[in-house]
Amino acid sequence: MIPDPERRSQLVPPALATMAAWSGCLILLGVVVYFSAQVVATLRFVALPVAIALLLTALLFPITNRLRRAGLRPIWATWITMLVAFAVLVATGWIVGVRANDEFPRLVAQVQSTAGEVQKWLLTGPLHLQQAQLTSWFDEIANQLNAQRSAITNTVLTGATVAVEVLASIVLLLFVTFFLLKDGDRIWSWFLRAFGGAAPRVNRAGTAAWETLSHYVQGTVAVAAVHGVIIGIVLAGMGVPLWAPLAMLIFLASFIPIVGILFAGALATLVTLGAQGPVYALVFVGILVVEQQLENHVLQPLIVGRALNFHPLAIILVLAVGGVLAGITGAAVAVPIAAVLYRALPELRRDPPVEQPALGPAPTPPTPPPPTSTSEAPEAPVPAAATAAGAATPAVGHDEPRDKG
Repeated sequence: MIPDPERRSQLVPPALATMAAWSGCLILLGVVVYFSAQVVATLRFVALPVAIALLLTALLFPITNRLRRAGLRPIWATWITMLVAFAVLVATGWIVGVRANDEFPRLVAQVQSTAGEVQKWLLTGPLHLQQAQLTSWFDEIANQLNAQRSAITNTVLTGATVAVEVLASIVLLLFVTFFLLKDGDRIWSWFLRAFGGAAPRVNRAGTAAWETLSHYVQGTVAVAAVHGVIIGIVLAGMGVPLWAPLAMLIFLASFIPIVGILFAGALATLVTLGAQGPVYALVFVGILVVEQQLENHVLQPLIVGRALNFHPLAIILVLAVGGVLAGITGAAVAVPIAAVLYRALPELRRDPPVEQPALGPAPTPPTPPPPTSTSEAPEAPVPAAATAAGAATPAVGHDEPRDKG
């Protein structure tokens, strides 16, 4: 005998039924996410260039849009934008390369001098270490480097084998960026046709996602540029070699929130320590901390805060998940992906606003035609009340007969 619904509801508590439903949904979502991640990992040499192309398009589209509004055709506006971006990239790489080539020998000499001073301090300072201990430490470091030489060589050879794939990915990146800048609106319209009646809802979600991505990328580039310029000026003022490459490294590391600046700042601190000594290194660390606080409490809320309003704990968790799934690349794209989903999903679930029916103009009363002449003028209508009163009240001088004589 099958129990009735009330009997079944008593056997399964409502809280347990709700938890079972949510667990089933989470399991299904986890399966979808897992297989999606497997597909992306298999097609990483296609998915990664497309993702970077979307970020570059969000960064460069304002230039293309202004050129279009100025009257240029889409093809010429796109070509000019790509050439300007390529020129900026080449000029920056040339400046960094020239500075690195000129200053690297000076860095080696300063590091050797600093190492000698540190070794002298360890021998004559408060630690009173022995020369034999220092020699054993240096020998151990050299042995570790020799032991890892084969691994480093294998890594270089493996990198040489994937050079063709990297080159193909770069070509794909350029092509995708070009066509997104040129025909992005047409591609989006063609994409919406596959959703039929749900196209307006998908269009709202896509618009919100694109606005969030554009604002995030442009704001992050602005904040990273300010960060790199300030740190570059500080390193150049201290006389630290390779200040231009270090400033560029800090600029690139700023695209990975919180974590990237820690690694880049640590490397810059080590170079400062080896080139100028511990005093300059401590001063640089203090300036780096102050500048980082300025960025977190002033620049980020003002420039990027409108697009990404995540708590630092949420950012750390998103970075950890992206790093586990796809390494440094996953950590770099994890935050913008989370921001896009955070803004697009509510728009995808929200019902469209109900359109009110349009109200037509108020009807105007008809105007009677003007009379043509006095004789043809229509008689004034007699009110119904007056007609009834006239029928009920006898007319004086007509109801009783008059006497003759």
